[in-house]
Amino acid sequence: MNGRVTADDVAKKAGVSQSTVSRVLNNYPHIKKNTRDKVLMVIDELGFTRDEVARSLVEKKTRSIGLIVGDISNPFFAESAGVIIANAQKFNYDVVICNTNHDDENLDKYINNFVGKRVDGIIIASAHRHDSKIKQLHERGFPIVLYNSSIDDQKANYVVIDNIKGAKLAVNHLVELGHKSIAYIAGPFKYLSTYLRFEGYQEALLQHGLPYKQDFVYKGEFSYQKVYEYTQMLLNLENRPTAILAVSDQMALAVMDAAASMNLNIPGDLSVIGFDDIRMASNQFIGLTTISQQMEEMASITLEKLINLIDTDHGPSVPIQIILEPELIIRKTTASI
Repeated sequence: MNGRVTADDVAKKAGVSQSTVSRVLNNYPHIKKNTRDKVLMVIDELGFTRDEVARSLVEKKTRSIGLIVGDISNPFFAESAGVIIANAQKFNYDVVICNTNHDDENLDKYINNFVGKRVDGIIIASAHRHDSKIKQLHERGFPIVLYNSSIDDQKANYVVIDNIKGAKLAVNHLVELGHKSIAYIAGPFKYLSTYLRFEGYQEALLQHGLPYKQDFVYKGEFSYQKVYEYTQMLLNLENRPTAILAVSDQMALAVMDAAASMNLNIPGDLSVIGFDDIRMASNQFIGLTTISQQMEEMASITLEKLINLIDTDHGPSVPIQIILEPELIIRKTTASI
């Protein structure tokens, strides 16, 4: 048999109608077991694969979801993407991932590509707070949900952690341990999540009567090497900080790496706390104290809400805006001064 195997070929080989083959493919319940088994056997024998393009034209759905992350090398994005993909499979959806490397032009390009390829919906894990493309999609009623990120738009759909509260939990923990000189790896403020965490850091310092030192705050890009070098500069100061809070666990690991390069002991010489609670953070050789973003719950809820949007002919009466509670996870990288 030459060329593509069709449903008609399966029907002829199995001695059934083409509509019966269609019912088997769509798990129609009222089909005799022996008929179903015979059709499935022929499908396997002929190597038949469904024409998904034709199917999408009939159903007006591609059964595909676009997922855009900021940096797939960051374990938070990789792990949450894994949760989304696994859950999407249960709903018979395929997930296509794009990595922006925190580049705004890449984000716009991938959004356009996904819309052009007619994905049923898009999940975005890292977005510029003023992104106009996402605002346009919301206004059009296109199914899109953000997680670990949001934009300055009251109509945006998102699932996030309470970032201000999370940063406050971290600072409060360090203050309770006696630390009064706390530096912060904040990252760029073009992202709403990083900006809000910085606000939480500032508010906590103010509440405890501690001075805000601009030189103790890193506002550059998410670069392991740059954070590593900045940390070395901090730790070479005469009045260096006794603790460093990082905007993510990945950046906290860069801080720990830099401290180790200077033969400083953690937490004896420097307390370090991250934000995310990636799986590596609980490794017994690392034991990173961190703020949990409830990553699995966040990713699962985001997918669930997106599929609800896809299955609804009209958008939600009110935007989907879910804020999860952060949790302080105390391990061995923080200690009393």
